[in-house]
Amino acid sequence: MSDKLIIFDTTLRDGEQSPGASMTRDEKLRIARQLERLKVDVIEAGFAASSNGDFEAVKSIADAIKDSTVCSLARANDRDISRAAEALRGASRARIHTFIATSALHMEKKLRMTPEQVLEQARQSVRFARNLCADIEFSPEDGYRSDVDFLCRVLEAVIDEGATTLNIPDTVGYAIPELYGNFIRTLRERIPNSDKAIWSVHCHNDLGMAVANSLAGVKIGGARQVECTINGLGERAGNCSLEEVVMAVKTRRDYFNLDLGIDTSQIVPASRMVAQTTGFVVQPNKAVVGANAFAHASGIHQDGVLKARDTYEIMRAEDVGWSANKIVLGKLSGRNAFKQRLQDLGVELESESELNAAFVKFKDLADRKSEIFDEDIIALVGDESVSAEIEHYRLLSLSQHSETGERPGARVTFAAGQVEHRAVAQGNGPVDATLKAIESKLETGAEMLLYSVNAITSGSTESQGEVTIRLQHGGRVVNGVGADPDIVVASAKAYLSALNKLHSKAERVAAQG
Repeated sequence: MSDKLIIFDTTLRDGEQSPGASMTRDEKLRIARQLERLKVDVIEAGFAASSNGDFEAVKSIADAIKDSTVCSLARANDRDISRAAEALRGASRARIHTFIATSALHMEKKLRMTPEQVLEQARQSVRFARNLCADIEFSPEDGYRSDVDFLCRVLEAVIDEGATTLNIPDTVGYAIPELYGNFIRTLRERIPNSDKAIWSVHCHNDLGMAVANSLAGVKIGGARQVECTINGLGERAGNCSLEEVVMAVKTRRDYFNLDLGIDTSQIVPASRMVAQTTGFVVQPNKAVVGANAFAHASGIHQDGVLKARDTYEIMRAEDVGWSANKIVLGKLSGRNAFKQRLQDLGVELESESELNAAFVKFKDLADRKSEIFDEDIIALVGDESVSAEIEHYRLLSLSQHSETGERPGARVTFAAGQVEHRAVAQGNGPVDATLKAIESKLETGAEMLLYSVNAITSGSTESQGEVTIRLQHGGRVVNGVGADPDIVVASAKAYLSALNKLHSKAERVAAQG
């Protein structure tokens, strides 16, 4: 007999906790629509109580998504839970996910609470949440490092109060597959009412075993929900990768004997959308979604694949969406064709003015680049000039000069609010000169942690360059992403994008804080 494995995606909540990976409401909504196309069972849309921006993002997703359950995280207190319930009011199917730490270390050092106080707060929070929502998930934070006897008491109590899903997090990535699987099984065997809830796993990748631990929790422990993110995005070394878990269960159905509701052909489009939106580029040798995942360089491998595909491939590239992104548009394409392609990609712009702005950008790009790919369109609609929100810093014009034997220079015109700045600088290269010109006027003092260039589409020097710049200032870390066929222009856009995020005064409460 086979049963269903629930896929719980937390890209928009736990994935967003990666330093610099914060997303706007529109970006989160766009990714949520793609997750719905992927047929993810549960979308954790955010942490509604952490900020007004996150509340609005959760609310927008709850109102828009019809086929997936929409979930909001909440700490184990009435304010957080009420805020989550309010944000989820418009959802077709809603879930509140509440948590409190249960390990001795976290209770003593972070919460400064006794075990009995934690037990009572867990019980009361689930009781309160259950009166607001029928679907309640409870997580004992740092559960894997918690005392088993105490954890059993907490979990039994929250099931009695109405928790419908119990999630056991390996919050710091400390687990080993066999031990973690047996840990889940022990909890299920020792807790008398364990059969009244679905058991879930949430593993971090600090030792590179998040996927292995999650699968062990399923196979050995009997869990029937896996919490994961697209591309394994997440704080520190990341979370369990959705694409790896899904394809492992699908490819080795002989071993797991589990059904999935996922449309695997949407995996690669989801991966690319998340990578381009957050600026966290997928490594080429990443399983399933890496550029080299289905590439064969060895002559022996190439010969084998040509004769019989399954000699070296256990999955088909098209099954995970590698063949889905064909050339779709060019400079002769009209506004309706452009609008339809946006809808096909799950991108919905809120107003005609935004659509018009995006179409103007598309035509400008088409004049410089003969073939427009889906990735180009996703990057284009992510451009701040298409956004309904007016950005503080905006690039107006740029010219640069680079000649062998001469020091490169750049002339940049940009706006800061209503003030227009013109700046000139020299540097070690045209990019360096451009960024120094901007900084000469703004004097932000931000420290650059990362500068990365990636081709949005492969196989042509016409490809747009996508630049990611990570800045740190005043304890905040942000990513800026810019795309343009001209790498220098893309770099200026990325730098100003990062400065816009630093300029934003929005503060978020950290879920683990």
